[in-house]
Amino acid sequence: MNWFGGCAPGGRSVVPADARFVWDDPPLWTVGAGSRRFMRTLTDRSGRLAVFGPCSATEGDLARALASPDLAAVCGGTWAGAHTIVRAGSDGVLEVVSDAAGACPVYTARIPGGVVWGSSSRALAGLADGRVDTDWLAAYLCDVQGEMRGRSAWVGVDLVPAGHQLVLHSGEVTRDAPWWTRKRRPYDEAVASLRDALVEGVRARVAGVPVSSDVAGLDSSTLAVLAALEGPVMGMTVHPAGAAEGGDVAYARALAQELSVMRHVLFPLDERHLPLSEAEAELPATDEPAPSSITWARCSAQLRAISQAGTVCHLTGDGGDTLFQPPPMHLSELAHSGQWGRLVADAQAWALLRRVSPWGLVRAAVRRNTFALVGGGGQRPAWVTAAAPDRRTLPAMESTSDSALLAEVRYVARSARTEQQLADALGVELHNPYLDGRVVDAVMSAPPRERCSVSRYKPLLADAVGPLLPQAVRHRRTKGVFVGEFHRGMRMNLRHVLDLTEGRLAGLGLVTPGPLQAAVHAAALGAETAWPALLPTLNAEMWLAAIDREPVVGWHERRRGSSGR
Repeated sequence: MNWFGGCAPGGRSVVPADARFVWDDPPLWTVGAGSRRFMRTLTDRSGRLAVFGPCSATEGDLARALASPDLAAVCGGTWAGAHTIVRAGSDGVLEVVSDAAGACPVYTARIPGGVVWGSSSRALAGLADGRVDTDWLAAYLCDVQGEMRGRSAWVGVDLVPAGHQLVLHSGEVTRDAPWWTRKRRPYDEAVASLRDALVEGVRARVAGVPVSSDVAGLDSSTLAVLAALEGPVMGMTVHPAGAAEGGDVAYARALAQELSVMRHVLFPLDERHLPLSEAEAELPATDEPAPSSITWARCSAQLRAISQAGTVCHLTGDGGDTLFQPPPMHLSELAHSGQWGRLVADAQAWALLRRVSPWGLVRAAVRRNTFALVGGGGQRPAWVTAAAPDRRTLPAMESTSDSALLAEVRYVARSARTEQQLADALGVELHNPYLDGRVVDAVMSAPPRERCSVSRYKPLLADAVGPLLPQAVRHRRTKGVFVGEFHRGMRMNLRHVLDLTEGRLAGLGLVTPGPLQAAVHAAALGAETAWPALLPTLNAEMWLAAIDREPVVGWHERRRGSSGR
């Protein structure tokens, strides 16, 4: 696993096994063979600066950041990519600027006499007793986006909120405050900012290395096009075996014909790759449950094919749907600003799309009922026994388009980090440019009612990069759907799945097997299934098994004068 971290200046110093020091006072280290490709450092008389992760900053930008009295103001919202910025001053103060979107999570753990921080919560858990936080896990089972603020999946390890800046001194965290806030821009400015963030974010990742990209819907195909601006790219399209025509494959082939530098390959899926099937490689341990746990047979096979093709950097479109196809939360703003004509018209359009009554959407907008506007009931799954409130018993939840979108984006971004940890285990560098801080900042800056549309597909993305895209991509409106594969996977692996329902979660008292088994049987029969509730439960069960197989990270006291590896 690739990760980095350090200790608070002036406090006790402990280091993980296999640490390679970036500097030793205060200690800053990396772990893992791939942890240094995107590491950049700069040192002068005033202090030291380190940037971890893809970053568009020039050497001059780094120098200005090192000299600036306000580190976050200079670099936090201006550099494209997904990165964490660390500065150690000559005054014994260490600053850590976390990514605005949460794609590069930062965690802290308090130890006797000091504080340790790092980019992996599972690694820091080795400083405590390595126990899973069952309260966090219970919240996760009820709502994957509603975990407790500031908590990680591990006892004794805290999550630094995205877009925050840590200041550490004398062995303590002396400040933990937000540096990022949403700013509103005119639509045209938001579009221009999004275009720059995507182009520069992709360039920061792909320059000088073999690159591949998923090529399926508009999101992933767009990234392939942006990567092709910098050089050759392998485009990979996943499709059901025996169905190598039409759908994603036809669009991908059309794109490959227009991009001379793109080599298109197909990855056929057969019964070995169905969800919940046994994979050739065991599921690696991650910081928290990975969304791809249930599809690890497919994902690991695809990652192996990517690795065997010689790819160093692989791009995915994860986060694109979240950002560019959000639910109509803007209806609340229309209601509370008294724009009744626009509200009724938009509600009718969305109701037609969803095949529901428009008056239910109007009522939800007036009440600011997030769950009704999003399209979910919001109730706790029937099999979850944790003491968590059922949202049906709560007053209508007030939210805004901005807060709802940001909460979902930050969950998706943090969970995407677990996908990168899975890929790390197979030697593939996985990247999700749509979850970059500057990309999210640009999208969040656009007026809410202009971020989504019933009549236009992903208008913000189309306006930002449409002129750069070949016609085959620009007019794409759909992408392949694999819901049927989940039903088949459940049916073919039913015995294994039923064993999962009586596993570790049940042993912890977090789920009741009976209702969970009923949901599994229904899914296996092909009945309409609440996948957003069922899949996290199965992912969590598989995650618990994975972390049981892998030992916690070992730590040792750092001897004074030791420089590490």
